[in-house]
Amino acid sequence: MSRLHETELHSNPFRQFQLWLDEAIAARLPQPLGMALATATVDGRPSVRMVLLRGLDERGFAFFTNYESRKARELEANPRAALVFYWAELDRQVRIEGTVERLSAEESDVYFRSRERGSRLGAWASPQSQVIASRDFLERRMEELTARYTEGDVPRPPYWGGYRLLPAVIEFWQGQPSRLHDRLRYRRCDRSSWLVERLAP
Repeated sequence: MSRLHETELHSNPFRQFQLWLDEAIAARLPQPLGMALATATVDGRPSVRMVLLRGLDERGFAFFTNYESRKARELEANPRAALVFYWAELDRQVRIEGTVERLSAEESDVYFRSRERGSRLGAWASPQSQVIASRDFLERRMEELTARYTEGDVPRPPYWGGYRLLPAVIEFWQGQPSRLHDRLRYRRCDRSSWLVERLAP
């Protein structure tokens, strides 16, 4: 069982995260980029769902969605969120809290063009989080869109794009025997520095 020591921790939490993510990918875990995204309404009603990490840099953690979905509506009204990565086979999790901003249209365009054609068509076909009459509705929409875009590029829908979570807190958790787990938390002090604290399990 590996331990998590302050002396071995990278001073930059984004680089520490990248190290753990690389190890999760190298271990061939089934969904290393999967993360739970928690949002809340203005009056505090929470909701959570799994999404995929689609970008990471010194600014934060990026993901994409329909801007008319429930999570997007909640983020627009209350731009605070939390993420959890859980890699069970490595007995590790990472918790992240912060504010959320929309990505630029250019950033969303770049990512949208990288998606498989079926996924691009699916972004047009699905009115995400809305009540629909049946599965047939989605399949008919997909057929119509496939016929419409027989050739050429599938453009990004105006109601689809990305968000970036700008972390204020990043906590690394490493499981240990007897439940005496290692928990090391980075708290942002300013734009370029972080305070590292050990938390009791």
